[in-house]
Amino acid sequence: VLAEKRSLGSRDGPPHLVVVVLLHGRAAARDCLRLLQGQDSALVRADEGGAGGFALLCPRLKQRWRFVPTHAGDLHAVLDLAKVADSLLFVLDPVDGWDSAGEYCLSCLFAQGLPSYALAVPGGADLPPKKRIDARKRLSKSIEKRFPEAKLFPLNTEQECSLLLRHLSSQKQRHLAFRDRRAHLLVRAAQFVPSQDSHLVGTLKVSGFVRGQTLNVNSLVHIVGHGDFQLSQVDAPPDPLSLNPRVVKGQKRSQDMEVQDDSGNGADEMEEDVKVLMKADPSKQESLQSEVVPDPMEGEQTWPTEEELQEAEDSLKAERRVVKVPKGTSKYQAAWIVDDGEEGSEKDDDDDEDDDMDDDLMEEAVSQEGESSEEEAGEEESETMTVSECLRDEQYDEKMEEDEQMLERYKQERMDEMFPDEVDTPRDVPARVRFQKYRGLKSFRTSPWDPKENLPRDYARIFQFQDFSRTRKNLFRQIEKEETEGALVGWYVTLHVCDVPVSVMESFKEGKPLVLFSLLPHEQKMSVLNFLVRRHPGNSEPVRAKEELIFHCGFRRFRASPLFSQHTSADKHKLERFLRPDAALVVTVYAPITFPPASVLLFKQRSNGMHDLIATGSLLSVDPDRIVIKRLVLSGHPFKIFTKMAVVRYMFFNREDVMWFKPVELRTKWGRRGHIKEPLGTHGHMKCHFDGQLKSQDTVLLNLYKRVFPKWTYDPHVPEPVPWVRSESVLPEQEEEME
Repeated sequence: VLAEKRSLGSRDGPPHLVVVVLLHGRAAARDCLRLLQGQDSALVRADEGGAGGFALLCPRLKQRWRFVPTHAGDLHAVLDLAKVADSLLFVLDPVDGWDSAGEYCLSCLFAQGLPSYALAVPGGADLPPKKRIDARKRLSKSIEKRFPEAKLFPLNTEQECSLLLRHLSSQKQRHLAFRDRRAHLLVRAAQFVPSQDSHLVGTLKVSGFVRGQTLNVNSLVHIVGHGDFQLSQVDAPPDPLSLNPRVVKGQKRSQDMEVQDDSGNGADEMEEDVKVLMKADPSKQESLQSEVVPDPMEGEQTWPTEEELQEAEDSLKAERRVVKVPKGTSKYQAAWIVDDGEEGSEKDDDDDEDDDMDDDLMEEAVSQEGESSEEEAGEEESETMTVSECLRDEQYDEKMEEDEQMLERYKQERMDEMFPDEVDTPRDVPARVRFQKYRGLKSFRTSPWDPKENLPRDYARIFQFQDFSRTRKNLFRQIEKEETEGALVGWYVTLHVCDVPVSVMESFKEGKPLVLFSLLPHEQKMSVLNFLVRRHPGNSEPVRAKEELIFHCGFRRFRASPLFSQHTSADKHKLERFLRPDAALVVTVYAPITFPPASVLLFKQRSNGMHDLIATGSLLSVDPDRIVIKRLVLSGHPFKIFTKMAVVRYMFFNREDVMWFKPVELRTKWGRRGHIKEPLGTHGHMKCHFDGQLKSQDTVLLNLYKRVFPKWTYDPHVPEPVPWVRSESVLPEQEEEME
């Protein structure tokens, strides 16, 4: 612990990376940064790019820092920088603390994982002494909910700034598990070299300090927000932030503080005195292959060999049976005669893969009625509508369609809460055809279900471990005990990243942070990931399964359409149609393999481009064999009730459906169990036997089950969110008043 603490920010370790986060629109950011740059006997060197960061070198204290400013409204920049930051410096307003954008930013940071932090309060010197003390007491009390036992550091003088720097360098470092086992760096300088074939793709040379673990040139790297790439070589340029820089003849050095701008000569810095540390070995280099290419002919039948023909003849001889047939019947005709015991054979399921046919019929009827009513309303309005000349009214009416869709979702969520999984039996399609993919189970908990049965075609594209837990344990043990060849922690290196699009360099020039993580083995391959999440209390809009959501999982960002299921210890897990606010659910998607622990944040994109945080949690497992079961409940009503017998109607509407579902067990909402005895008539009435007498207000239910799989909608490119609109400060006391 002491060695780690002493190496951070020292000559041998990487500079102490401090991300300055402005939590209020009125926070005095410039004054704060000016005070940090105004330390005695300190050298200040500006970063390359448009982010406005700078490095602070203190040879007297033998410490070096790197400060990167950002504001709470830029969500992706804050989350990306927090992934690699050693410390976060939250800048508060002396009166209000943080505003709504700051509150939203803190929620995301706490869910992702918060490194070491400090709270700075610049300004407030113009207030009278009494009001200044009252404001400080009120601010200290209001931040206790978010930061218990946190100390506020005023930032108005150089002495207070020195105290803050001393606190940052001496406080205990908080570890984030997903970054401690992977090498990572924040890019300080970058250069793009286009390839010979195209100017849109080329080699990106990025320079920065290695953090976390030793960086191997043969491993893959992930540029956050841009994808996975290979390295060609690693160089060792001179350290631009050295505490003991080389003395160059003819160059005068000032004894006082000097400010040097390195943004103009970043490319020259890479060129001079560059030593090649290592080059990639094609035989040892990790592949970028993320999916298995399925062979469509793999399941085709080939011409049988002589041994297989002989085995078939032997099996036919063993399976011959004696059947009573009429006189004159040939062998071919006799083979088609079925015994009495084979009459109840099951019908083969249809191979249709369209999951949209499995949606709730009741909800479909509601949505169709809503659509038809909207169309009728639109026709009526088109005849009598008057055009408004006010542009503001037209813009306001544009949002009415979104309100109608949201109202429809609220209705569906409410119906699912009142009547979970219940559907209406269709009248135009036989139930045995409509529900042919479903089956009945004696017990949802104990009945067997083969995890390899009827897998979708997408399962041929993914990877699966024989034992994921053992692989993860062996991999982490190897990281801890074995020494890896490569660039050590604290080295300033230049990475040659191959086949990078030019858009990565353009985003760096715009001032957006560029963060790289090295991937562990297999982390570029696709599989089925399961996340355990809980609904965020700040969002109450209904979220339906298979809606597109934005995932922030560890160091990755991607879009996908997940499934929701219950979190239980059984081998089968029931599908949930909506993200429940009162329980933890498991979210299942196709995504690249990530070894836990890793935090996950779920966002939903609005129509205006803003991202709403809807759920937070962690990575549970990487397991394609986790069985998610969709349940349908058909309901009927008792028509005539006897002691233990009852006539039930409205569950089916023809005699053949009653016979088809006769083996499935029945239950009632009041706890009775029974089975179908025989059909009555031709309109779906059936005689049922139960373990007790029914009540007249009871409802008879029949459960059907089917395994469901997520949709392959993985997209690694996530659009930048619209900056959060700031409003006045929202402190905990004001939140309670608003509620």
